[in-house]
Amino acid sequence: MFGWAITFLIVALIAGVLGFSGVAGTATQIAWILFVVGLVVAIVFFLSGRRTRI
Repeated sequence: MFGWAITFLIVALIAGVLGFSGVAGTATQIAWILFVVGLVVAIVFFLSGRRTRI
C-alpha cells in the first residue's frame, strides 16, 4: 500500500509541476487514501500478531 501511495504522490508532484492541476489533485487524494488504508492495515496486523496463545 505504501509503495502505491508513494507512486501516486510522485505522479501528483510531476503533474503539479507540469500544470495539470486536476490530475495532481486526484493523484494526491488517491495517495492519501492509500496511505491511510495502509496505516490502518499495518496497525491491525501489528496488534493481532502480538497476542499470546494459551
